[in-house]
Amino acid sequence: MQEAMQKFGRFLSAMVMPNIGAFIAWGFITALFIPAGWLPNETLGEMVGPMAKWLLPLLIGFTGGEVIYQHRGGVVGAIATAGIIVATDIPMFMGAMIMGPLGGVCIKKFDEAVQDSIPGGFEMLVNNFSAGIVGGVLACLAVIIVGPIVESITGGLGSAVGSIVDAGLLPLVSILVEPAKILFLNNAINHGVFTPLGMQQVQEVGKSVFFMIESNPGPGTGVLLAYTLFGVGSAKGSAPGALIIHFFGGIHEIYFPYVLMKPTLILAVIAGGISGVFTLTMLNGGLVAPAAPGSFIAIMAMTAPGAYVPNIAAILVAAGVSFAISSVFIKASAKADAEAEDGLAAAQANMAARKAASKGQAGEKQVAGKDIKFIVYACDAGMGSSALGAAALRKKLHKDGYTNITVKNFAIGNIPKDAQIVVSHEKLAQRAIDDSPQAEHIFVKDFTQNNVYDVISERLQGGGVATSEPVAEESGGTQLKEGVLLKENVKVGLKSVTKEEAIQAAGELLFKSGYVDKPYIEGMLARERDISTYIGKGIAIPHGENAVKQHVKKTGIVVMQYPNGVEFADGNVAHLIVGIAGKGDDHLVIIQNLATITMDYSDEDLDKAYKTKDPQVLFDMFTKG
Repeated sequence: MQEAMQKFGRFLSAMVMPNIGAFIAWGFITALFIPAGWLPNETLGEMVGPMAKWLLPLLIGFTGGEVIYQHRGGVVGAIATAGIIVATDIPMFMGAMIMGPLGGVCIKKFDEAVQDSIPGGFEMLVNNFSAGIVGGVLACLAVIIVGPIVESITGGLGSAVGSIVDAGLLPLVSILVEPAKILFLNNAINHGVFTPLGMQQVQEVGKSVFFMIESNPGPGTGVLLAYTLFGVGSAKGSAPGALIIHFFGGIHEIYFPYVLMKPTLILAVIAGGISGVFTLTMLNGGLVAPAAPGSFIAIMAMTAPGAYVPNIAAILVAAGVSFAISSVFIKASAKADAEAEDGLAAAQANMAARKAASKGQAGEKQVAGKDIKFIVYACDAGMGSSALGAAALRKKLHKDGYTNITVKNFAIGNIPKDAQIVVSHEKLAQRAIDDSPQAEHIFVKDFTQNNVYDVISERLQGGGVATSEPVAEESGGTQLKEGVLLKENVKVGLKSVTKEEAIQAAGELLFKSGYVDKPYIEGMLARERDISTYIGKGIAIPHGENAVKQHVKKTGIVVMQYPNGVEFADGNVAHLIVGIAGKGDDHLVIIQNLATITMDYSDEDLDKAYKTKDPQVLFDMFTKG
């Protein structure tokens, strides 16, 4: 049960955490520009409603679909989410968390069902229309079915809260209020139930505790403070900013995603809410009017004369109880959260992954040095980045005498079940884990510029079996198959263009040479949008993502030289663009030579290669090593 809850929480967090920046932006705009904000501005305040109703749910829905089925799943997930947004008048965050992944699942199942029956040349037509039709159907279902269900839940919660109040069990109302807030139904309950009751009580006694039940920032403050002190990764890094917005800006929605990513924290906010309400009733606290937004500043401004101490005490007690319980849960799962963190950073990407990631640290499952026999580099398509990484690691291991270790590259989805260590990009983390749960996983930000060798070498010290016996390359031989790289496909002296234009040009040359079908080019561009193909030393190796691998007709490589460079991600400049279409192992000889180039060539040699006007120089460099 606990493991299932953790997986559920991580799945939710994979949808929410990549979009925390948008929540914070909305929080700032709300706290500043609404009529009760710090700098009221009618024009700028108009952004608040559309962002809450449309922007944030659509981002969550897209990310949820993308987690399931990459960009294509994200598009269908966003279309489906639009339906649930239209269906109700309240922000549909939970609806987005349902419809987004559902959209990804539906389009993935559709593609799997028809992928072998689409006539050649009709792939793009079928892909576009199928996404539109599946997304449209799901959007209609969201309006007709999911929307009314949410409306019923809202009405039911309101009635339940009213019943608890009528029974005189006011502190227990937090059992319903706090979960309802996490479902983004806080405004409906606050203004639909507590405000009318509070206004009636103010007329009778001059203040009301009802105005502080939902608006008390204490429970959320405790959660965010616990993340700030004991959290890991992006959650820990973003929690302080969210804490400021929540406590002083009164935007409670900012802490909801932090509870959603770890559902057990609902117990912390419930306990914090109960203790806060109990303190208010015991000390006779209350406000003279609703605190809008529910910030510490607004609460102090609306505090009834003589109620400052009770109200402050209620906030502190609620925060303290929530913090104490949240800390226990967060610290108890800190190790697992650390291992999952890099997958969240993807989200673009993806779902939770282990924090071994970009720092080159090993994951939870560790293979003893003496037992390391089979290492796999895995990427989306298994033809470019992973092949290069595997070649580089294999070369280093063999150079140091570890010839008993096999290093191969595979596409995620085809990782052998006997793989002991799997190296993959951090954005592909969860997919790699799902495909090879038996293996130890190491995640990197760059397939070639990393310290994976250092991690493995350290493990091997005292445990590896070094041998000086020669070893055959696992890549399928050292002879380049005829036709993989043609001299006429080595272009020199090209004028600098954008990254997208350079990749497009490489793809067009692959297509004109008969290596790929036209849709493969879009797959190359999509691959670059997900993960940069820049490998260092002024070289990039654009290639298609796995979704277009069926459009590779035969193995081919093109080499395009840009003397003045093409700018890639993070300011990296590539002078050689090596377009790859790999089918089988025919291209791996060139990949091995690329690994040698990136590791062994001097800057002077590379500079000559970047500026030579003789295509034969580059042809020999890639084919002869």
